[in-house]
Amino acid sequence: MTDAALADRLDRIVLYQVYPQSFADADGDGVGDLDGLAARLDYLAWLGVDAVWLTPVFVSPFRDAGYDVADFDRVAARYGGDAAMDRLIAEADRRGIGIVLDLVAGHTSDEHEWFADALARGPAGDPDGDRYVFSPTAADGFAPVPRGDRGFYKPNFFEFQPALNFGYARLHPDEPWRQTVDAKGPRRNRDALVDIMRRWYDRGVAGFRVDMAASLVEDDPGHRETARLWRDIRRRLDRTHPGRILVSEWGDPARAVPAGFDVDFFLQFGGDSDGLPLKSLFENGSGTVHEAWPRRDAWADAAGKGDAADFVVAWTEARDAIAAAGSRGVVGLPTANHDFTRLVSGSRDAQQARSALLLVLTWAAMPSLYYGDEIGMRYLPGVGPLEGSSLGPTYERAGSRTPMAWGASTVLGQRAHDARYLPADDAPDAPTVAGQLDDPASLLRFVRAAVALRRSDPRLGARASLEVESTGYPFVYRRGGTLLVALNPADRPCEVALGGVGDPVIATGARVMGERLLLDAFGAAVVDLAPRAAAASIPA
Repeated sequence: MTDAALADRLDRIVLYQVYPQSFADADGDGVGDLDGLAARLDYLAWLGVDAVWLTPVFVSPFRDAGYDVADFDRVAARYGGDAAMDRLIAEADRRGIGIVLDLVAGHTSDEHEWFADALARGPAGDPDGDRYVFSPTAADGFAPVPRGDRGFYKPNFFEFQPALNFGYARLHPDEPWRQTVDAKGPRRNRDALVDIMRRWYDRGVAGFRVDMAASLVEDDPGHRETARLWRDIRRRLDRTHPGRILVSEWGDPARAVPAGFDVDFFLQFGGDSDGLPLKSLFENGSGTVHEAWPRRDAWADAAGKGDAADFVVAWTEARDAIAAAGSRGVVGLPTANHDFTRLVSGSRDAQQARSALLLVLTWAAMPSLYYGDEIGMRYLPGVGPLEGSSLGPTYERAGSRTPMAWGASTVLGQRAHDARYLPADDAPDAPTVAGQLDDPASLLRFVRAAVALRRSDPRLGARASLEVESTGYPFVYRRGGTLLVALNPADRPCEVALGGVGDPVIATGARVMGERLLLDAFGAAVVDLAPRAAAASIPA
């Protein structure tokens, strides 16, 4: 894949997230690995994805499932080591698929050699600049060092994840350990971050998704210094490796994209409304007690009591902020990810989730499919905890990290074992790839058709025009002026006045009657109001 391939297609990219230890297992040890993923690339190419984002695969003690990195330059043995990564990149490149790595920028594992070296330095610190934030006395949010006489250190997430020192936006006389963002230690870490990314780009990686991207500069109102830091990093990377994509976990596209990222996703947190745009759409904990989100009526619930208006307002504000900043970046919209529950959870089944999936794939944003959502894999309550998956008594992430449900060892001619990192969904009606691959009415075929339409029709590009007609039931909007999308996740039928004649391009529980679109309960459709003589070919 050429350096600029993904960046040139930013408007049309469909991203696919893989949790490697749960995706596919080549060596049969029960833990998914990179050779297992390579053996399933034909499936991903068949599905139509452009890039695969891997959660961290670096050397780690795995107390936070790899987000506690002990070596940024080496792939963990459980995934097959560095050679397996080289094979994966080569095989993905042959299929035109980019590999996007997960970069933990704000902290390391407490087993990283940088932390060991910092503790060994003693109270005087490192003359080249401290990589971590230390205080000689107890301070709010700090933890005692496990050994040595450095006093206390600041964690970034779990206590075993010491925060890297990128400085403070504001100094304080009562906290003399605070350093400016341009002090030796912060500059040293910024340089190290750039060097790490360049080394992986040299190996063929197409981009990075940056974990907790807003967490680097401490006490930073409005994230102004953090944004300045990322713009500086982006400029330096573009000078040597233009065309790579940079995706942030910020949860606030209006701030993150102008800060130098190509994409930032609406998430279950972030922004002034703390994740309300995504929660108001899906609130994937609906009907269960396994998620930290407060209960609310979500648009995607069958009861039909929600509204997509909050999402539309936030997306509009983000789009306008990105345009005002002169950025060519885009908003991102995920089906789910490894940190929050899947679309199919609680009382919501796969049929009800079709509207939500079609929304993600037709909205003016970069879509991200979480592995297994294309077949309706379910969140499994009662699974875990494992490797830091639990964030509290009602926030268990393991249920979203269960093994990819292949249903057969050979799929599209490629063979790999199922991963058994976590228990699988063993219910008689559990969805599988094998069970849906040849079924034209399956969710998998529906999603594949939507991906193909997304990639082939410029009216569905992330930067193409979007006009919202209604935000309830149905949720109706037009793309590119003449492509109408109508979504009804509720358990009652409804209809849409088309204002003319049109041809359904994709439909489930929907039919056109003259100038009306009739939607059954859980129906959804994309209708072309300007039929073309040579319509895009949608795979069966």
